[in-house]
Amino acid sequence: MAPTTSSAPSTSPGSPPPGTGGPEPASGPSAGESRHLDPSLLLTLVLLTAVLFQGPVRGALAAPVMQSWMTVFVAVVVQALPFLVLGVLLSAAIAVFVPPSFFARALPKRPALAVPVAGAAGAVLPGCECASVPVAGALVRRGVAPAAALAFLLSAPAINPIVLTATAVAFPGNPEMVVARLVASLLVACAMGWLWQRLGRADLLRPPSRSVYDGRGRGAAFWGAVRHDVMHAGGFLVIGAMAAATLKAVVPERWLGSVADRPVLSVLALAVLAVLLSICSEADAFVAASLTQFSLTARLAFLVVGPMVDLKLFAMQAGTFGRAFALRFAPATFVLGVTVSALTGAVLL
Repeated sequence: MAPTTSSAPSTSPGSPPPGTGGPEPASGPSAGESRHLDPSLLLTLVLLTAVLFQGPVRGALAAPVMQSWMTVFVAVVVQALPFLVLGVLLSAAIAVFVPPSFFARALPKRPALAVPVAGAAGAVLPGCECASVPVAGALVRRGVAPAAALAFLLSAPAINPIVLTATAVAFPGNPEMVVARLVASLLVACAMGWLWQRLGRADLLRPPSRSVYDGRGRGAAFWGAVRHDVMHAGGFLVIGAMAAATLKAVVPERWLGSVADRPVLSVLALAVLAVLLSICSEADAFVAASLTQFSLTARLAFLVVGPMVDLKLFAMQAGTFGRAFALRFAPATFVLGVTVSALTGAVLL
């Protein structure tokens, strides 16, 4: 009987023989599989770090600058969040329950006429700029002319009854401020709508293309839209609030007094301050009323520019319509807001 021989595994030329350091079979995750940090592990590490360094962390948070930063951040978020939720609910309701034909019937056929109608319709939304952005996005999704939707976006935070009532309460001795704010804000909103209709490019506006009603029940589609928009817009709200709080904490207050006596600089200064502070439009009138060293025209610029151009609104516009759109729309709105405020103040104040 012939002795049995065990056949060695064949190796191709150029390949390393077995046991000589060649590649071993991969164990664990397959090749090319991405590794993700476990969120629970990350949270545990953060909490452990906070416990180990609680002394320095507590000392840093007790610093006056950090106290000011946290106060502004919390104030911006707390003021804006209820109206953000209101806007998200309205946006979801428009996207799911309102038929597209409604807007074709409600607005004039010609975009040039639809702009002032949409601007005046902003008075029916009792919210701030955080509410107007998701609603304007829903209008664009439903086929409304972008010029009309943008006019609504700018007018709604500034001419709704709550804002005008707050302005009247904040300026009891100057009722003309209410009229001036209404006129100037509506003029800016309509002018920006017409400007976009004339010069705006379709490739710059990235309207939300998401359709929340995709065959599911309307209730499920509605709450799915609410969850999506709250997470999406809320993230940009937090980013804008953090930026506003940072700028508020580092800008010296004495800078305001140095320009209050110069008419042109005072208007520009309060317009820029409105952008940096990012105060909710329901509360900005009381802040403007406290700036007694500035003229009424300068404070009007604060009230007109703030609800249309501020840090959190810019971030939300960039997230909703695209960064290319926001980088062009916000500066144009700022220039027009300052110009119209100065002219309106010269006539009415």
